[in-house]
Amino acid sequence: MSAGASRHVVIIGSGAVGTVSALECLRQGHRVTVVDPAPPGGEHATSYGNAGWLSSHSVIPPAEPGMWRKVPGFLLDSLGPLSIRWSYLPKVMPWLIRFLLAARTPVLIERTARAMRTLLSDAPKLHAGLAAEAGVSDLIERRGVLHVYPDRAAFEGDARSWAIRRTVGVEWLELSADEVRQREPHLHPRYTFGLVVEEAGHCRDPGGYVAALADLARARGAAYRTTRATGFRVEAGRLTAVTTEDGEIACDRAVVAAGARSKALTASLGDPLPLESERGYHVMIPDAEVGPRTPMMASDAKMIVNHMNGGLRAAGQVEFAGLAAVPNWKRAEILRDHLVSMFPGLAGTVSAETPRVWLGHRPSMPDGRPCIGTARKTTDVIYAFGHGHVGLVGSARTGRLVAQLVSGTPPEIPLAPFDPRRFL
Repeated sequence: MSAGASRHVVIIGSGAVGTVSALECLRQGHRVTVVDPAPPGGEHATSYGNAGWLSSHSVIPPAEPGMWRKVPGFLLDSLGPLSIRWSYLPKVMPWLIRFLLAARTPVLIERTARAMRTLLSDAPKLHAGLAAEAGVSDLIERRGVLHVYPDRAAFEGDARSWAIRRTVGVEWLELSADEVRQREPHLHPRYTFGLVVEEAGHCRDPGGYVAALADLARARGAAYRTTRATGFRVEAGRLTAVTTEDGEIACDRAVVAAGARSKALTASLGDPLPLESERGYHVMIPDAEVGPRTPMMASDAKMIVNHMNGGLRAAGQVEFAGLAAVPNWKRAEILRDHLVSMFPGLAGTVSAETPRVWLGHRPSMPDGRPCIGTARKTTDVIYAFGHGHVGLVGSARTGRLVAQLVSGTPPEIPLAPFDPRRFL
């Protein structure tokens, strides 16, 4: 088939990345079938429960130079911002070693930041356009995000990361203690320094947003199959079908956008990629009367706080325990306690039973960059997963890149930093 020819594309996964990919493939004239065992935007989905930030400045990988010294603490403190369950340590160790090595020098971190900036730079604008097409413009807000610190000295501990952000084009405004108070009157006065990144945005209901985009894809002709993909039929280097629990779906192209559950699918094609779940928790306080005026991240709690359509959400924490381990809801309780500490006006209104709690699986690659590219066995299968903490914000441009790969047209940004082959 020549570039620009219409193809039948099976997209595995109906999360943010898969759903935007479906829309963009439809836009380029392809026939689309989306395969997922659960409905788009449902509570099972990682995109449902994330923090809602459209943080175009989230370009720094989670690891940092010298982080290996903190690993014993990750093992000993099961309720810290990042923890590793002892029972899971042997399985996660190879990934963890790569994770630490990928950010062992500032040069390597800046390399990742430059790549991620190309993926994220105008994401709030792209999402605003998608939301308008789906008739849910109210779900995307573009009024910046706020980072708060106990004091300037605490900010200086992050200064290297912010300097790299500036190098790749991120700008921000600094706030004094008085300016923080004026902007956020409900915030505890211990926070005396802040940064506003005005280019960033916020989604008020990630699950509802993805569901609305999926409805738009259906209206434009996408078919949805409620089943689980299990593999691929490849003959003489060409894809002929995606196999599912309910039989085969004949197709010309396939997209693996199954988030943290993509690993088995890539392995079936001979690509054993180092994908891991960074388990994340959130709590929601319905009808909270106090909270941030601007979507906010507290540096000391490593937690993002936003007013969402369903209430006040606090999201954060990283736990390595795999896909099948039972939740440790004490981690959600820690988020609740941090939330009340940040906003003392919540005290007395939040009981142990008040918050709604949730656990999801961030699909993460060890170097902090997603996999966007083709399988080794056949270029007819495209990988689009591993976005870690930036799945929602990164989905807008990733979907466009997927459609360009499907169509055989030049990608709009360099894909070498995201090539899955970097691990193979």
